[in-house]
Amino acid sequence: MTSQPTVRENRHTSPVIVLLGILLVATALTYLVESGAYQREGRLVVPDSYQTLEKDRSLSHLFDTSRERTPGVAKPVSLIDTLMAIPEGLERMAGLIFMVLMIGGMFGILTHSGAVDAGLERLLSGIRGNVYVLVPVLMLVFSAGSTFLGLASEYLLVIPLMVAMANRLGLSSVTGLAIVTVAVKAGYLSSVSNPIPLSIAQPLVGLQVFSGAGFRFLCYLVFLAAGVVFVLFMVRREGHDHGVVREFDHAPLSARHRAILLLIGAGVAILVYGSNRWHWSHEELSAYYIGLSVAIAAASGIGPSEAADAFVRGMKKILMATMLIGVASAVAITLEHGQVLDSIVHGLTGLIGEDGAWVAAVGMFFSQLLLDFLIPSTSGQAAVSMPILGPLGQLTGVSPQTTVLAFLFGNGITNLLTPTSGTLLAYLAAAQVGWVQWARYAFWLWLIYIGIAILMLTVALGTGF
Repeated sequence: MTSQPTVRENRHTSPVIVLLGILLVATALTYLVESGAYQREGRLVVPDSYQTLEKDRSLSHLFDTSRERTPGVAKPVSLIDTLMAIPEGLERMAGLIFMVLMIGGMFGILTHSGAVDAGLERLLSGIRGNVYVLVPVLMLVFSAGSTFLGLASEYLLVIPLMVAMANRLGLSSVTGLAIVTVAVKAGYLSSVSNPIPLSIAQPLVGLQVFSGAGFRFLCYLVFLAAGVVFVLFMVRREGHDHGVVREFDHAPLSARHRAILLLIGAGVAILVYGSNRWHWSHEELSAYYIGLSVAIAAASGIGPSEAADAFVRGMKKILMATMLIGVASAVAITLEHGQVLDSIVHGLTGLIGEDGAWVAAVGMFFSQLLLDFLIPSTSGQAAVSMPILGPLGQLTGVSPQTTVLAFLFGNGITNLLTPTSGTLLAYLAAAQVGWVQWARYAFWLWLIYIGIAILMLTVALGTGF
């Protein structure tokens, strides 16, 4: 008797398919949406300068082999253009891709040394595996670095450690990822003194950089509290029983393991200082991770060939994710080639209307939610949208501070889920968690954060912030 195959033998949806589907939608938009452009002064959009461009929307362009474009005349993207956008995306995101690969290699060596497992055993032994103490403390630390200093990609270094810790506690890898990701997003969308968005967004609406930090700090506390409660709820939902006593190794760390862990701690401190003091880019960070890999290999006492093999094994584990980063960038490239990105921005801002300050503020927030899907870069989105939102806020009675708040909320909340965000994909790569798995986990928190954002915008309007 032959067994009947199950209806759904594989429920897993590859993130490659998700991103390729989004890329095809972007291609279709170049045919469905009118093309237009704003005038720009450097990166900044000039308000009220939007003009539509002449475009032939004929489907014959799908098979156009010519990639030449005439200035002032738009045309839809061909299938060849769509395919070419992928290697262009890989090239554009090369700095981030190589950095992620270097981090993977470094953790290959670190895992091979055994120091991570030994250190986690001692940590969990010291707190007796109490998740309900550990998670809030860690999330407070990570979110503080994000909201005050703008740390985000720097946390790639600690995500594998959090995943290993969660696994040792009997929890899923996605929980370890959430401890870092939810905390970083809670801090980033409030941005009490985060220089990355504030140094661009606030001057564009006539505000002093870092002004209004008091109200944003209140928002930070609310978002962080909601994030901590959500993660602990999901921990309990996974079946974690605090009453179950887990045995952890009480043996003291070896001298080698202590040296490696001290090296990692010093490495993180230098990383944070260097990123903020010298404004390291992806290239400098990649070089730093290579140097740190060599130092860890030397401290662990393994030979050069053994260290090289461990480094390559670490890179192999996240190789697919680096491809996803390039495909995600191809979405924005496709919209740029079809010259519809500015049209979408113009359309979103046109939906805000002038029906009162509350409607306008919430409209700004939702426009940023949608726009962040197309422009995941925080600084890039600020440069495009703030010159437009600032005058709209003045016309509708929304203060400049609340306008910036709507931008921060929209940008930060969407980045919790958007598959076009290179940073989020890098986080997923470091944790070896699929985007679909993460989306299922974080979707309800995403909705909760939207509700909190609307509430805080209402409070901001009511208090004259």
